[in-house]
Amino acid sequence: MRGPEELPEDALRAADALGISANQAYEQVSAVWGKVDTEARALIGSAGELALIELLAEATDVRIEHVAAYSDGFGYDIAVHARRHPLHIEAKSTVRRGRLAFYLSRHEYKTMRRDPAWQLVAVHLTQDHKIAAVASVSTEWISAQVPQDGGPFGRWEACRLDVPPEAVVPGIPRLAPLLGAGTAGAMLRGGVSG
Repeated sequence: MRGPEELPEDALRAADALGISANQAYEQVSAVWGKVDTEARALIGSAGELALIELLAEATDVRIEHVAAYSDGFGYDIAVHARRHPLHIEAKSTVRRGRLAFYLSRHEYKTMRRDPAWQLVAVHLTQDHKIAAVASVSTEWISAQVPQDGGPFGRWEACRLDVPPEAVVPGIPRLAPLLGAGTAGAMLRGGVSG
């Protein structure tokens, strides 16, 4: 929600019952919702990366490297070392269904701009951190969404992107030539686990 006008009807009724304005209700909801459990976010992110690495290793016969395990300086999390189809995957994981929102650092964005092998991959996990689906978000869509620096004395360092369903492509199409048969390959082609 970006403002009081986006509060759901039940929240507006609750605000009315409490005798507070929509603005005050929005402030309260934002204060509570805005508290991010960074430990939980890191756990989900790590679980998503590890699940994706396992899936990639099962579906391909190329070397998969978890570069984020030893450095966050690459601008991506996972390297797929394939001679003809290398890929540098920035994995963004979520346990939420039907909604994809993530934070992109400026370093990740700059890496995306200069590295043609870079790909943002969304990893949907179940509540027990099993991989349920994989999808890709195009660099063109990301480029059109990030903020622009407005002057010489300020610059963005991270931004939140809320990805609409039409901007997501199931699976990782760029890996199609490397994928074997089986469940892992099917999921990476865009299938969803049962």
